[in-house]
Amino acid sequence: MATLDFSDRVVIVTGAGRGIGRAHALLLASRGASVVVGDLGASIDGSGVDGDDPAAQVVDEITAAGGTAVACAADVSTEDGAHALVEAAVSAFGGLTGVVNNAGIVRTAPFDEVPDEEYQRHLDVHYFGTLRVCRAAWPHLLRAHSPRIVNTISGAMLGNPDMAHYGGSKGAVFGLTRNLALEGLDKGIKVNAIAPGAGTRMAEAAADTLSPEIMEYMRTSLLPEHIAPVVAYLLHPSCDVTGEVFNVAGGIVNRLALVNTVGIHDPGLTIESVAERFDQIMAITPDALPQVVAPAQMPVS
Repeated sequence: MATLDFSDRVVIVTGAGRGIGRAHALLLASRGASVVVGDLGASIDGSGVDGDDPAAQVVDEITAAGGTAVACAADVSTEDGAHALVEAAVSAFGGLTGVVNNAGIVRTAPFDEVPDEEYQRHLDVHYFGTLRVCRAAWPHLLRAHSPRIVNTISGAMLGNPDMAHYGGSKGAVFGLTRNLALEGLDKGIKVNAIAPGAGTRMAEAAADTLSPEIMEYMRTSLLPEHIAPVVAYLLHPSCDVTGEVFNVAGGIVNRLALVNTVGIHDPGLTIESVAERFDQIMAITPDALPQVVAPAQMPVS
């Protein structure tokens, strides 16, 4: 297969100063993309700025290797920050073809110990950060050739100990991804998401919820560099899927699919008939239908 080229692509990567986002930025730039490296330099729980400038450090790495990039220390949780990232792309490179929403925070705590403020903070960064960057970028993507968006969710949205606030906010990003994919159908904007697994600062912050064996495996075998090729492909014009989510970790890539089971149809439904036929409702058979983003198949309920 021919090498996929990104020399005509302009991509914003948020949270790109470290970990998975840094790997995205480095790979894209190495293939010719012009990259806006967005990173506020915040601490892992979002409580403050660490004091360094990781975005500038990644830009230095890229330019030293012959690539093209600019840094933007913007806060994705604010409208001003989202617009600053887009303005950085347009000012430096004349346009925008892709966005990778990767910025995130995490703190673990039992459900009944997490205050409302913590839920809001996770929503502000994960959900509203993704929403605001997409909204600021949208007018420019409408004018771009083969525009692409890749969002970042998490397996925690399906359930993880002490992560109701984090997993809930990532579930919101999943819903946003599906709806933006539908919005972009007739506009050519493809919107997908990844659920990555890697030994990063965020994984370390969640170490108390995982076994020592799993954490050691993540540190040694699940690297940020394993994630970036999938994101890069989803940004490339040759990738034509939309509304999809891919689990990516340690060289493993698979599709996370929603399915509707065949279930039952009984206009005379009673509590007892539900109980009697519950196994049939639950059964995932070969006839189960994956839900894809296409007008004729989108569920409305």
